Amino acid sequence: MNKVCIVYWSGTGNTEAMANAVLEGVKGAGAEGELFSASEFDPNSLGGYDTAAFGCPSMGCEQLEDGEFEPMFSQCESMLSGKKIGLFGSYGWGDGEWMRNWKEQCEKDGAMLACEPVICNDAPSDDAIAECKKLGEALA
Repeated sequence: MNKVCIVYWSGTGNTEAMANAVLEGVKGAGAEGELFSASEFDPNSLGGYDTAAFGCPSMGCEQLEDGEFEPMFSQCESMLSGKKIGLFGSYGWGDGEWMRNWKEQCEKDGAMLACEPVICNDAPSDDAIAECKKLGEALA
C-alpha cells in the first residue's frame, strides 16, 4: 500500500481545507495517508513515505510562509530528487506567481509532480476541493 504524507501550513483555514481534501482523495484511492501541519512534520521522516503533498498559501510578496513552512520545506528539498509529490495552496492577491516559482524549484530539486499544482483564490470552491481530491488520487 502506498504511504502518503500531506504537510501544510494554513493561517485562515483555506489551505487546511485543501489538505483535508487531498487526504480524502488519498484514502479514497486506497492508500494510507497522514496529515501534518508544518510545525508537526519532521523532515527527516520524508523518506518513510512513498509520495508527499505540500500545501502552503501565498504570503507577503507571493512567497511561501516563512515562519514555519519554508524552513521545514527547505530541509525536505534535498530529499525530493526522484520523489513523486503534489503542491497546493490558496492565495488572496496576485496571480499565483508563488506557486509557479515553487513548482519550478521542486522540479530543479528533481521532484516528479503527480499533476499540476492546485491553487485557489481565498476559500476553496467545490471545483478546487475536487481538484485536491484528484491530487490525492494521483499521489495514491
